[in-house]
Amino acid sequence: MTKKRVVVGLSGGVDSAVAALLLKREGYEVIGLFMRNWKEEDECGRCTADDDFTDVRRIADKIGIDYYAVDLSDRYLERVFSHFVDEYKKGRTPNPDVLCNREIKFDAFASFAETMEADYVATGHYADVSHGERHLLLRSADENKDQTYFLNQITEAQLSNALFPLGKLQKGEVRAIAKEAGIPVWGKKDSTGICFIGERNFRRFLAQYIPMKEGDIVTTDGVVVGKHNGVFYYTKGQRKGLGVGGGGNGQPYFVVGKDVPNNRLIVTQGETDLLYSSQLTVDEFHYISERLPQGESEVLVRVRHRQPLQRAVAIAEGDAVTLRFEKKQRAVQEGQYAVVYQGRVCLGGGVIERSE
Repeated sequence: MTKKRVVVGLSGGVDSAVAALLLKREGYEVIGLFMRNWKEEDECGRCTADDDFTDVRRIADKIGIDYYAVDLSDRYLERVFSHFVDEYKKGRTPNPDVLCNREIKFDAFASFAETMEADYVATGHYADVSHGERHLLLRSADENKDQTYFLNQITEAQLSNALFPLGKLQKGEVRAIAKEAGIPVWGKKDSTGICFIGERNFRRFLAQYIPMKEGDIVTTDGVVVGKHNGVFYYTKGQRKGLGVGGGGNGQPYFVVGKDVPNNRLIVTQGETDLLYSSQLTVDEFHYISERLPQGESEVLVRVRHRQPLQRAVAIAEGDAVTLRFEKKQRAVQEGQYAVVYQGRVCLGGGVIERSE
């Protein structure tokens, strides 16, 4: 009987390495595929993709699988990074990892895997999947590492031949498996930078693509209390790095808004109601497979990765979904994603357009 072929996205990290190892142990014909999606050197003059590909070679040699590399940098620039920059120019806070999954890992990558006659594609995401009458995206067993938030924009068709070998494991178990198997990157630090771009000075990086200019930091009633270095650098709820202290009621200042046309950063003092939202609206909610019924439904929600699940009532009207929270949410960011769950099933999500 011919083995089923699975192409695994190998990043050079421990998670994708263990995903490949587990699939081989299950009897699949495993092929590793490294995606090169960013060509620019980091601040030390190194191309971090080269370092990662060196680790991919070491991983593949240890596991005993074939591996390839594909350059998808043009696609990443066009479909992911250009949107990332445009959203920042609007004063919003985008999440490129979500688009990276939809446009690169489960689109361009999956298309390349098809040319290799793959039956399945697999990644090292902490997520799970149920292949039955419908293909359902499920939360990982490791709630602290669960990455379904970043997968909320993929489609059921993209999910239909996807495997997530780490879905039922804890992060500690993954490292233990890698160490026991002699995987050379078993202790490698997890990546925390922008998807495929890596860890670097974010302000310096963003300034390469968006002209920054100094402007006023003002209170909600228009009093100037300081200067900012570029309104795009800041996020709602931010306290550190404002360079504003004292005065007023003596409490620390927090960002509550950005007036992009007038290049003003709006702040308030203390933990006021302006930092909290009781509801938010997504105008174009993306469903992966199952849909919410029109009207009200009880759901669980995340408005950022690793946030504990929040109880809410979802009000679905056409393609729009309003989420009314049981407890007010702090620093909801327009441009980020609200992701909705029922039980373990991730229904999908959408860009937060407004909150109140």
